[in-house]
Amino acid sequence: MSAHTAPYEPVFVGARKQELDDVLTRYPTKMAALLPALWMVQDARGWISEEAMTEVAAQLDLTAAYVKGVVTFYTMYHQHPVGKHFIQVCTTSPCLCAGADKVVDAFLEHTGCKELGVTSADGKYTVIEVECLGACGFATPVQVNLDYIENVTPDKVPQILAGLK
Repeated sequence: MSAHTAPYEPVFVGARKQELDDVLTRYPTKMAALLPALWMVQDARGWISEEAMTEVAAQLDLTAAYVKGVVTFYTMYHQHPVGKHFIQVCTTSPCLCAGADKVVDAFLEHTGCKELGVTSADGKYTVIEVECLGACGFATPVQVNLDYIENVTPDKVPQILAGLK
């Protein structure tokens, strides 16, 4: 059992199992539905535990090792609990030239996270650096959960955080 959880409760029961069954009808094989199934787990739990990877594997007739390989390959899947607002700041070269390091510092200060990858004490925020958000012309881009914000500067961080629900 993972150190982050109480006894594991399956994700794919009831309505969520029906949702997975509906998703499976859209793909030629169960394996092809792996990414949507992982999204369903992350949506339900906020992250994907080892136990959840095993459950997904069983649902899709895959090995747990195969599922873990996919989860660890894609950075969009969380392998540990994260804050309600998952904040990703682009820190590739163009963004660093535009002051991304100062944007990161501002988010760490104003969220109370203090360190990258650490969730704030109130459980609201986790801040990380990412390699690229694909918006080099609008540095510094930030992604908060599924929302993109462009042209972020340190002085805009308090306003961004105030707008989060």
